Amino acid sequence: MTIAPDDARQDASHRYRAMRDFVQSMDDTLPGKFEVTKEGIVHDMMAPVGPHELTTLHLRKRLEKVMPDEIVAHTGEPDVEDEPEGIMRRPDVMVIAMADMEVPGSFSARTLIAAVEVVSRSNPDNDWVAKMRDYPLMGVPVYAVFDPRTGTGAVLSDIHPTPDGPRYATRKDFVYGEDVTVAEWTISTEGLPLYPDPR
Repeated sequence: MTIAPDDARQDASHRYRAMRDFVQSMDDTLPGKFEVTKEGIVHDMMAPVGPHELTTLHLRKRLEKVMPDEIVAHTGEPDVEDEPEGIMRRPDVMVIAMADMEVPGSFSARTLIAAVEVVSRSNPDNDWVAKMRDYPLMGVPVYAVFDPRTGTGAVLSDIHPTPDGPRYATRKDFVYGEDVTVAEWTISTEGLPLYPDPR
C-alpha cells in the first residue's frame, strides 16, 4: 500500500505536534534545552556555562544599543516554530520586532529578522550543521554564529533554493575583535569571552 502525499503530510504533522507537546511538557521538569528538528528531538543536557551566557548577554546589549527601539534582541522563551516544516528551535538571541512578539504561543520563524547562536561546547554540530540547515528551511533570513571555542564566527544570509532545500548563499566569516554586521546592525566582537582550555 502506498501512502498518498496528503496522508504523509498529516502523519508528519501529527508526529511533529506530538514531539512539540512532549518538549514543552519537559521544559520545566528536566535540565537542559529541548528542540525539535527533522531528525527528532535534540536535548542539550549541559547547562550553559559562564562564557556562553556572558556572550549571549554581550550580544543582546550590543545589538540593542544600535537597533531602533521597536526592534529587540530577545533571549529566552518562547520557541521559534515552523509547524509545516516540523521544526521548533530556541535561538540564544532572536532579533525581532516587538509587534511580532505579541502572539500566543511560539513565535513564527518567518517574523525573525535574525537568529543568533553561541556555539555550545558540548554539541557544536547543533549550531554549525543542524541549525545552518534548519534556519533557512524555516525562513529565518539571517543566521549569526559566535563560537567561544575558537573566537570565530560567521553570518549567513541570502536564502536560495538548492537541490537539498533552501540554504544560505552568503557566508561572512569573522574573528573575535572584528566588527560584524547582523542583518542591518554592526556590532563589535571585541572582548567576547572564550571557553577556558579544557586541558
